[in-house]
Amino acid sequence: MNSDQRLVLRIGLDDTDHPLSGCTTSTFDELLSLLVARIPDIRIIERGLVRLWPFAARRTRGNGALRAEVSILQSSKGEFRNLCCEWFEGVLEEVANQPNSSTPAAPVLLVSENPPPEEWYWEAVTAHVDLQPRMASINDEGCWMLTSEEQWGAVGASAAIAWRPGATSTWELIAWRNHELIGQPRQITSEAVRMMEEEHPLTFVNRDPTAGRGLIAPRTPCPVLYGIRGATSECVEEAHHWMQTRSDVEQSVRWGVHRTNQLTDDHLGVVTFGTVISYPEEVKGAHSNISVLSGGDRVDLVAFSEGGPVNRLLRTLQIGDRVAWLGLTAQDDAIHLERLTLVDQVPRVTGRPTCCNKSMRSGGAGQQLRCRECGSTSQREWNSEEADLSGIELVENWSQPSPSNRRHLAMPLELGIPGA
Repeated sequence: MNSDQRLVLRIGLDDTDHPLSGCTTSTFDELLSLLVARIPDIRIIERGLVRLWPFAARRTRGNGALRAEVSILQSSKGEFRNLCCEWFEGVLEEVANQPNSSTPAAPVLLVSENPPPEEWYWEAVTAHVDLQPRMASINDEGCWMLTSEEQWGAVGASAAIAWRPGATSTWELIAWRNHELIGQPRQITSEAVRMMEEEHPLTFVNRDPTAGRGLIAPRTPCPVLYGIRGATSECVEEAHHWMQTRSDVEQSVRWGVHRTNQLTDDHLGVVTFGTVISYPEEVKGAHSNISVLSGGDRVDLVAFSEGGPVNRLLRTLQIGDRVAWLGLTAQDDAIHLERLTLVDQVPRVTGRPTCCNKSMRSGGAGQQLRCRECGSTSQREWNSEEADLSGIELVENWSQPSPSNRRHLAMPLELGIPGA
């Protein structure tokens, strides 16, 4: 092969962080910076942040893996590999010094010269993936891999490089802090975030208007200063530069733009319909559940208190109501609701007709209703009304949690109505 021929490499990284320290996005950025500094001919084609199955046992809060496509000369392949090995040794040293954890970091760096099977991504974003079958598949594809003693990061790293961004992909610019400030409160005012969204309308889900606070800063003592989400790479970069001109926003030391699968609903299936067959039950913590009949099967729907409007809508349901939903199937086969709508409702009985400010009474078997005050009569019937949903925030009749309580992968109703 001609040494001047360019080679496209797909790089994936996962499982370098710890609940109390570390950050895979920052670690990956350090690798890319090293490669750019030491390999003059390298080109970063695109970098990405890929969120995976929210119920994964070894997940951190965001359950994200990193990816990048780079182009190098064939003659630089050996230097590329040497630099990756050098960098990975440093990662292993950092991981060894992390606090004890029930799920310690198990970093894996994965590199492929060919497009890997797309099912690697879909399996990892929709369900649990067993490690050993995935390792066998990676070996069959001829990928090059650096691992710790434990190899759990291979699941996320392989899923990241297998993701094929589509029309629903979004963008996130991640800015990192000065290392000396890590652990101190981040200086980002809610007013700055509010104005950023006004000035840059293609950015989204960076603020929770229901709580009046920004969503761009992590709550953990990690190196990330903030992450700005938006529809294009240009809009998030412009918003970042705007933020950095403000005196009420901490200065970042570096940043990177990532294409992401956030807000795509890739973790969910299709909209499901069912008929309510039980009354709502509230359990400890103000969580609520209900049973429905769907496709001939009994299905339990769960709405957590954090779900806000979803929880409130579920509590209004009555037996016979027709509903539709999107949600994740938990280990107990219950559906954890992410969106819910009331498709068709049974009448809500409010009582018998009234007369003279009192309920009319039965005149006896087969008789009309009668007013005991004036003697007026009425047909034997009950008054009813539709469910009162006026206090529930709905978008085209669908409910969703507030921005603060949505999963990274969940598509806001403002960006798309399920099944539309």
